[in-house]
Amino acid sequence: MKISRRAENITPFYVMEVAKAASELGARVAHTDAPMVFLNIGEPDFTAPPLVQEAALRAISQGHSQYTQATGLPALRARISAWYASRFGVNVPASRIVVTAGASAALQLACLALIDAGDEVLMPDPSYPCNRHFVSAADGRAVLIPTTAQQRFQLSAEQVEAAWGPKTRGVLLASPSNPTGSSIDPDELRRIHAVVQARGGVTLVDEIYLPLSYDAHYGQTALALDDAVISINSFSKYFNMTGWRLGWMVVPEALVPVIERLAQNLFICPSTLAQHAALACFEPESIALYEARRAEFKARRDYFVPALQSLGLDVPVVPDGAFYAWADCSAACARLGIKDSWDFSFAVMQQAHVAITPGRDFGMDQTAQFVRFSTASSMEQLQTAVARLRHMLA
Repeated sequence: MKISRRAENITPFYVMEVAKAASELGARVAHTDAPMVFLNIGEPDFTAPPLVQEAALRAISQGHSQYTQATGLPALRARISAWYASRFGVNVPASRIVVTAGASAALQLACLALIDAGDEVLMPDPSYPCNRHFVSAADGRAVLIPTTAQQRFQLSAEQVEAAWGPKTRGVLLASPSNPTGSSIDPDELRRIHAVVQARGGVTLVDEIYLPLSYDAHYGQTALALDDAVISINSFSKYFNMTGWRLGWMVVPEALVPVIERLAQNLFICPSTLAQHAALACFEPESIALYEARRAEFKARRDYFVPALQSLGLDVPVVPDGAFYAWADCSAACARLGIKDSWDFSFAVMQQAHVAITPGRDFGMDQTAQFVRFSTASSMEQLQTAVARLRHMLA
């Protein structure tokens, strides 16, 4: 069977390849005294709050399961709009908000609406691999620009200006970022956006981890810049609804009918049941629970990052958000006679029964010396992982 060139150009998602190997080994050691500790997948160990679960059951029992508008339930768009005002102090009209089948659908819709064949989109290296594949799926090309710890693994305005070429369409940023958990300094983001706007480009910002910011300086939405910014968000991370597949995007008014037309044809609408459930995310009781969980994620970071440092796994940028630690394992590899982070990840999996993610997925510059730890697991699991790593690296 002939496979499309587009599909052939999509590289494997190595995070999931490693996860598959970890699951197989985990099944074999599940009943031993050292069951697998999974720190490889960025999924909160918390599930949807009680009010959200109750709202879903109520929607089922009342038959609220038919198609909604392609842009989402008007009531949910209004709730999201009010949340931006109360949480971030910005005015985002509900008319600019499009509810989507997860942030993935939002990114696909944005890329299909804005990218033509051959267009280039500038992105930092390292960055979340699927984001560049959304560009590729629209027949564009992701241009990865190497970043350093000194710039928090984020692009600078100078880099964007220097890399801009005749085919450049815009930038796709993430703040906080996966895999680093670092955010773009608001002043730098303003400068980047100015460079992009001056060239008639598009600024897309993945903000799915923004509510999980631990530093007020960085925890600001890019939507505060102006109405031209396109923001992608999700109910998966802060709102603990990963499998519900629900997200949203904020776009300029003129882009809404374009996105709506694409969504009608490609997705019909987001999950109706998930939308009705998500209405309860914004109830005061739910928000209070989410904030308590955010504090727990911060406590996990505050324990785990210094613990990694003590093991010789350097985290050059302390994450200011999300639930990841981007750790340099090169010293550990040299000590153990291991080639790179790919082999290190499998050694840790097999010897310590701790599943982590090698840097290969996230770019090409220096990623062979980095691994990503997810701190979305319980404190007990993190402590167990540290003890096993200490024993292995001793």
